Amino acid sequence: MDKKFIISPSPHIHSGNSVEGCMYGVLIALIPAFLVALYFFGLGALIVTVTSVLACVLFEYLIQKYILKGKVTISNGSAILTGVLLAFNVPSNLPVWIIIIGALVAIGIGKMSFGGLGNNIFNPALVGRVFLLISFPVQMTTWPKPEAFNSHYLDATTGATPLSMLKQGMPIENTTLDLLLGNVGGSLGEIGAIALLLGFAYMLWKKIITWHIPVSILATVAIFSLLIGIDPLTQLLTGGLLLGSIFMATDYVTSPMSHKGMIIYGVAIGLLTIIIRQWAAYPEGMSFAILIMNAFTPLINMYVKPKRFGEVVKHG
Repeated sequence: MDKKFIISPSPHIHSGNSVEGCMYGVLIALIPAFLVALYFFGLGALIVTVTSVLACVLFEYLIQKYILKGKVTISNGSAILTGVLLAFNVPSNLPVWIIIIGALVAIGIGKMSFGGLGNNIFNPALVGRVFLLISFPVQMTTWPKPEAFNSHYLDATTGATPLSMLKQGMPIENTTLDLLLGNVGGSLGEIGAIALLLGFAYMLWKKIITWHIPVSILATVAIFSLLIGIDPLTQLLTGGLLLGSIFMATDYVTSPMSHKGMIIYGVAIGLLTIIIRQWAAYPEGMSFAILIMNAFTPLINMYVKPKRFGEVVKHG
């Protein structure tokens, strides 16, 4: 009689993955891009990233402990990852006080107001980024020029990004090699295509993500760009397309669960990104496209939900 038959809710099969393992795995994948940012933006990249991470971790701790009065989970790496991704979406000369506001919005509004990790509808780092872009448009669109071992922070020399130049009808000054290596202005995580692709390869190898969302976004951008007569390679290598496709659109909580749903989601993000880049006011559309499709994720999950075991499919 010591043997018990226990009935419990799903999941009944476990892969061995943990929240901590996935979060720190993504952080490892971001290391090459961070090193590129440090090389070209130097002190500014370090200050922005450290400030963002510390602020996100602190705000999550304070909210969980004193407002929600629940278990503190800052050790799982989620707040650290949000801090890094927020830093990767802002210029390297952004003042500390603005970074702290962005961290508060990302954690307080984008994440904890929904109940914390696993409950948020939108990607928290992008919520913080878009809030800052709307609230502080000048500071968020003032881009330091890349300079090897840059020791400047607030007084860095600034210039236009490739997408800004394209928006104004000007030819971009950077070569394809510059875009691949990171010798280009922009947010911390927008530069260095090779570094971002190395992170993508690492996450695929570790099975942290699947190929469906990044590949569907990139393929859609390339095909749509060809159809409307713009250079697909430039669109793929500039702005936050690679960062968003690989590290932000693939967020477990805010993206569809099924492979078919992921492809629908990725295609829509790719289309929206090019539409915003070409015909909207902002030169970059990746952040807006991901947030819009975050809102549609529940509908996608409902539309493509798999057939339940034992379910009879009715025809006619």
